[in-house]
Amino acid sequence: MSSKLKYYKNYTEFGEHYQLVLPLNLEGLVPDDDSVRLLSYELEDFDYTLLYQAYSAKGRNPAVDPKTMFKILTYAYFQNIYSSRKIETACCMDINFLWLLAGQKAPDHTTIARFRTGFLSEACEDVFYQVVHRLNQLGELSKETVFIDGTKLEACANEYTFVWRKSVGKWEEKMFLNIQEAVTSLNQEYLQPFCVAERKRDSGSSEGLSFS
Repeated sequence: MSSKLKYYKNYTEFGEHYQLVLPLNLEGLVPDDDSVRLLSYELEDFDYTLLYQAYSAKGRNPAVDPKTMFKILTYAYFQNIYSSRKIETACCMDINFLWLLAGQKAPDHTTIARFRTGFLSEACEDVFYQVVHRLNQLGELSKETVFIDGTKLEACANEYTFVWRKSVGKWEEKMFLNIQEAVTSLNQEYLQPFCVAERKRDSGSSEGLSFS
């Protein structure tokens, strides 16, 4: 009699929350006009050659495709998410991040941090140049003002800070030459008449720069 018994798994024995479910299709949950779709579309055709070259050919394959990782990082910045741990949480719980992963396993915070500070740093300038170039093609840049970021300026805020004036002068001269080269490159690329010139200030203060 016992040989005729049919054994089967009861997926509802612990309640409805333990029922067997099929994988969730995210396509229907992300609206067609959602910003994550636009971002993925615009970044899809970029040249990621330098980014892929940052990975060793002899090592194991990356946990998440580098192009997908760049999309995730870019979208996270758009959402004002900068912490590696918060990005990891978003990749596990946020539908838009899961949609970008397209079935790939969510990266942990260590993988995200290693990608941002290691692999991406070698190709960052090239990839983000393509971002700016794409925005220019779409007419999203007015080009009325040019900002040069990342410049460190000497300050007298600390009474214990002591800097030789000659050293500061040499640093300012070198910075001015670098800015001139950057502005010349911008003019050639975008056919703009930007120019930069030194501007004398009152005696006892350093030289300034003016853009026009």
